[in-house]
Amino acid sequence: MTQKKKKIVLLILMANMFITMGGIGILIPVLPSYLEIFGVGGQVLGFLIASFAFAQFLLSPVAGDLSDRYGRKIFIIGGLFVYGVSQILFGLATHVWILFIARFLSGVGAAFIMPPIMAYVADITTVEERGKGMGMIGAAISLGFMIGPGLGGFLANVDLHFPFFLAGIIALIASLFSIIVLPNVPPQMKETKEVKRENIINQLVRSVKTPYFILLIVVFTFSFGISNFQSTLSMFLTHKFNYSPTDIAIVITVGGFAGVILQMFIIDNLFKRFGEMKVIYVNLIAAAISMVLMIYISGFFVILFVTTLFQIATVFIRPAVNTLISKFAGADQGFAAGMNNAYMSLGNMVGPALAGVLLEWNMASPFILGTVILLGCFVLAYSWTLKKAPHLLSSPTQ
Repeated sequence: MTQKKKKIVLLILMANMFITMGGIGILIPVLPSYLEIFGVGGQVLGFLIASFAFAQFLLSPVAGDLSDRYGRKIFIIGGLFVYGVSQILFGLATHVWILFIARFLSGVGAAFIMPPIMAYVADITTVEERGKGMGMIGAAISLGFMIGPGLGGFLANVDLHFPFFLAGIIALIASLFSIIVLPNVPPQMKETKEVKRENIINQLVRSVKTPYFILLIVVFTFSFGISNFQSTLSMFLTHKFNYSPTDIAIVITVGGFAGVILQMFIIDNLFKRFGEMKVIYVNLIAAAISMVLMIYISGFFVILFVTTLFQIATVFIRPAVNTLISKFAGADQGFAAGMNNAYMSLGNMVGPALAGVLLEWNMASPFILGTVILLGCFVLAYSWTLKKAPHLLSSPTQ
């Protein structure tokens, strides 16, 4: 594949990832007000987010494995279609149980979009280009989280249902566009065709034996802490400071924008100068500090600053972990991407569900738990690196 074609494909993949994450982000500022229509609060919000992650956890490894066998394109297209339909269903819901079905289906769609996209990037990039490619996908993820909440917050002023309809329609259009424009990547692993299809439990057991297993644990723990913060933030700001969907959208959007700009222009240089592992260490600490500060601060601009710090830190962690896992995975990119998404989804499932329960008990408790989890993730990653991969502590430029 020529460099020009690579750039075009990466732009299409970035657009699809942006649409997926933007659709997720749209919900964040709108959900507290939207759930009031159904007479429910923080606990249901946490479990709604968890149901999305549960579907991803179940199906991400399947999507990654199947994309190794049959190519990436078909799963990206199918995922976008299911995702679009589920978003529209969420906007049409008249009962809480319909909300849960819609969110679960959204998770199914996302599971068949994200691992194949990450594996696709690995397919078309060299090892030297991998960090930049993953950084571009990471930027699309961050940009989606940035634009999504902002768009959702402002569109909610028109109608609380409208943001979900818009997200669904755009995903369906992206599905049709990908059918026409996105090239297919043939299966990369001939051996996998002869391997018996594994269920999620067997794949999790298999992941323990991979050289990047500890990185998957890092994915789980930092995803737990991040999703704990993100799922709590909108409800926390609504109840403690009486923020409107527009206020919440501004807080999330500014931080997301700062993260995207920094990621686009400096993430590749950071990887080359310090290595991915050091980037992970520093930003785990930054995320933990900003999370605990949320308990004590007040004032719109102070809250804006702290949440921006948190979002910048998380923007840097994701592509660093994704790049390391991809480098360790070798030819097994689909399986690695699927397990990466599965462990991320597991953290995204447990974090919000627990945060929703804790939030109704004590507003500060989700932030305390998230801080402990992020610091624990730092200790775990650093200990593993010292024992098993000390070369990751050396700067690539040395």
